Amino acid sequence: YVVEELDVQNSIYEVPLELARQELDVKTLDLLRLDRRTLDLADYLAWLDGVLHPTRECTIAVVGKYIKHQDAYKSIYEALNHAGIANNAKIRFLKVEAEELEKGDPARILKEADGILVPGGFGGRGVPGKVRAVEYARTRKIPFLGICLGMQCAVIEFARNVLGWQDANSTEFDPDTAHAVIDLMAGQRGVTEKGGTMRLGSYPCRFRPGSRSAELYGVSETGERHRHRYEFNPAFRARLAEAGLAATGTSPDDRLVEVVELEADHPYFIGCQFHPEFKSRPRKAHPLFNGLVAAALQHRQGR
Repeated sequence: YVVEELDVQNSIYEVPLELARQELDVKTLDLLRLDRRTLDLADYLAWLDGVLHPTRECTIAVVGKYIKHQDAYKSIYEALNHAGIANNAKIRFLKVEAEELEKGDPARILKEADGILVPGGFGGRGVPGKVRAVEYARTRKIPFLGICLGMQCAVIEFARNVLGWQDANSTEFDPDTAHAVIDLMAGQRGVTEKGGTMRLGSYPCRFRPGSRSAELYGVSETGERHRHRYEFNPAFRARLAEAGLAATGTSPDDRLVEVVELEADHPYFIGCQFHPEFKSRPRKAHPLFNGLVAAALQHRQGR
C-alpha cells in the first residue's frame, strides 16, 4: 500500500495527510474486510483548496416567497455553493422576499445582484414580485435562472412585456385569462385531488442542438426531477419562440416544455420546469447553476 507524498505548504492539507500517514483508511478497509486500494489525494486536495480559498466572488439574488424560513431554499443555496466551488468563487446571497418587489424599486433592491435566481413555489402570493425580478434581469441583462415557478414567471413576464399580452398568466392564478401561457395539461383537468395532478419524479429532457442548455450539459438528453402541476402551454409556444423565448429542452415526444431560453442578446437567461438543485453535488456542480455563476462572475467583472 502506497501513500503518495504531496509537495504542499498549505495547512489545510495537514489533517488529511496525517490521517493517511497513520493509515486510517487502511485500517477502516481492513475492519470492513474490503480490499486495500492506492490512495491518491491530489484531486481531493485541489478541490478542498478551492472550497477554502476562493479567489473570486459574486452576489446571487434569490427572489422567493419563503425567504423568511431559513431552510426553505436550502438545496438552492447548496447548489449555488457547489457552482461557486467549480468556478473558484465565494457566493454571497442576497435574499429577497418576492413581495418586497411588488411595491419596492427593483433597481434599489437588486442593485448588488450579479445574478438573479427565482425558485419554485405554489400559489399566487409573491408572483407579481417574482415577475418584476424577471423583468429586471431580462431588461438589465443580468444573468438569470428560473426554476419551476420561476420559469413560469419568466414566460408570463415575456408574454406580457414583449408580446404585449397584459393579461398573460397561469391558470393557477387567473383561470379566466385569455393568454394562459401556463396551464394544466388536458389530461389533468378532470383530476380533483391536487396530488394526482402533479408531475413527480424523474423525466427525460431532450435539448435542442446548439442551444445554451445543450452546451452546458454536454449531452443531447438527460433526466431531471420534477414536482409541479402546471405546464408551459404548447398553444403559445410558436408565438413566444418567434418573439425570442424559445423552448430548448422538451420531453422526447416534444409535447412538454422543460427548458426555455432567451435567444436575444443576453448573457444568461434560462428557465427550467424541473428542479436541478436536487442533482447538484459538492464536487459536481449542476450545469445550470454552474452556468449562472460563471455568467454572474463575468457580469461582476464587467461592471
